[in-house]
Amino acid sequence: MAAPCLSSVGALTLNLMVQYQASRLDASFAALSDATRRGVLEQLGRSDASITELADRFHMTLTGMKKHVGVLEQSGFVTTEKVGRVRTCRLGPRRLEEEAAWIEGQRRLWDARFDALDTVVKDLKQREKVDE
Repeated sequence: MAAPCLSSVGALTLNLMVQYQASRLDASFAALSDATRRGVLEQLGRSDASITELADRFHMTLTGMKKHVGVLEQSGFVTTEKVGRVRTCRLGPRRLEEEAAWIEGQRRLWDARFDALDTVVKDLKQREKVDE
């Protein structure tokens, strides 16, 4: 009876890992789906900036920029630190390895499907020539 219990724990662990990765990907792509947030990341790649500086740069209200920074912070792409009245933003520790791996897997899948489609089209063209 111990073996089924052990495999259930293993399955549960694997399922939680898949759910965690999926939710991280969801958060990442949601954060990156907005042009302003991508611009903020590009800006922070050049230098740290306060939320006020970012709001001015992107011609936004302070409240609007705080929301964008909050989304980026939740995804791990940005960290903030408040010193006095100024909240400074910098790139976070999160990298895009998981996202790049997911995209690469999708690219390979689509490449394989298009290769298979090319084979079908070539076969159909050869049959068409034979039938003529």
